[in-house]
Amino acid sequence: MTTHTSNRYAVLLDQMAARRERVYRYLFESDYAAQLRPPHIRDAALSYLRMGGKSLRPAVLLLSCGAVGGDETVALSAAGAIEVYHTWTLVHDDIIDRDVRRRNAPTVHVEFATRGAEEFGFRGEEATHYGIAIGILAGDVQQSWSYMLFHELYSKHGVDAALVLSLIAELATRVQLMLVEGETLDIQYAKREVMALSETLVVDMLWKKTGALYEFAGKAGAMIGLGTTSSPLIDDIAAFCSRSGTAFQLQDDVLGVIGSEAQIGKAVGADIREGKKTLIVYRALQNANDAQRTELLGTLGNLQATPEQVARATQLLIELDGIRYTQELAQRYIDEALEHLARVPSSQNRDLLQQWAEYLIDRNL
Repeated sequence: MTTHTSNRYAVLLDQMAARRERVYRYLFESDYAAQLRPPHIRDAALSYLRMGGKSLRPAVLLLSCGAVGGDETVALSAAGAIEVYHTWTLVHDDIIDRDVRRRNAPTVHVEFATRGAEEFGFRGEEATHYGIAIGILAGDVQQSWSYMLFHELYSKHGVDAALVLSLIAELATRVQLMLVEGETLDIQYAKREVMALSETLVVDMLWKKTGALYEFAGKAGAMIGLGTTSSPLIDDIAAFCSRSGTAFQLQDDVLGVIGSEAQIGKAVGADIREGKKTLIVYRALQNANDAQRTELLGTLGNLQATPEQVARATQLLIELDGIRYTQELAQRYIDEALEHLARVPSSQNRDLLQQWAEYLIDRNL
C-alpha cells in the first residue's frame, strides 16, 4: 500500500487496530485457550493468531454492532469467535491448497511436519502426514472454540439466549455448508475446462468461500447491537457485508497474480500453479487466441511450473484483460454494497464501514 493510500485510511486503520487489540486480548485470556493440549495442538491452534492478521471480519462485526447503536463491548466474544472461526478455515485451506507460506511464515502443516521430524523422529512422508494431521486437528479445536466464544455472549455478556442460539445455528449450518461447498467447487473447478464454467459460477463460488462469512459477521454484529434477529437494518448491513466480501475475494485474486509476497504473505504464483479458476483466468482464457490459450493452460495447474513460466502466465493474465475486468467487477460490488449501507443511520461507525469497503479494493495501491 502506498503512503498516499495509508494516509487516506489512517483513521480506519487506527480504529481497526484498536479493535483487533481488544479481540486478541480477549482470545489470549480465554479459559478455553488455556485448556489446549498437548503442546503441538496448542501451538498449532494459536499459530496464525500469534502471527496476527488484518482481523477484517471481527472488525466489521464490531463496527456493524456500533452502527446500529449497540455496545461493541457486548459483541467482543462474537468478534473473537469470528476470528477463530476464520482461522480454522485458513489452516484447512492451506492443507487443501498445499500452500507452504501464510503471513510470511510457514503454514501450520509445514511447521509441524518439521517439528514432528525434529521432536518425534518422523521422516519423509510420515513427517508430512504428521503435519497435515496436526493441521486438521488444530482446525477442529479452533472450530469448537469459536462456538464456545459465541456461547459467552450469553454466559458473560447477558445476550438473549434465543438470539445466541440463532447465531450458532446459522454459523454451524448455513454458513459452514456454504464455505465447504465453495471450497469443494474451487478444487473441482481447477480441473474443469474453462468453457464449461461461467462468470456466474465462478463468482458464486467466490461468494461461498468468502462473502458468506463476511455477510454473517455483519449480520451477527447488527443482531447483537439491536438485540433482535429481524430488522431491515440487519438485512441492509448483511447485504453490504456480503457484497463487500465478494469484492474482497476478487481483489485477493488480483493480488495473488500481481501482488508481492510481502503483500499476500505467501509465494507469488501459488494460485497459478494450483490452477485456480479465478475470474481473472476465466476472462483471460475467453479473450485468448489458440496459442495463448495453449501456453496459459500449460502453466495453470502445473505445480512444477518455473518462475519464468509463472511470470509469462502473469503477463498473459494482464494482457488478456483478466486483471482489469476483475478489478472493475470488484468496484461494482462495492458500489452495490454502499447503496445498502446508505440506508443505515449516519454515525461514525457507518463512516468507518464505508471506508472499510473502499479499503478492501484499494489494497493493491
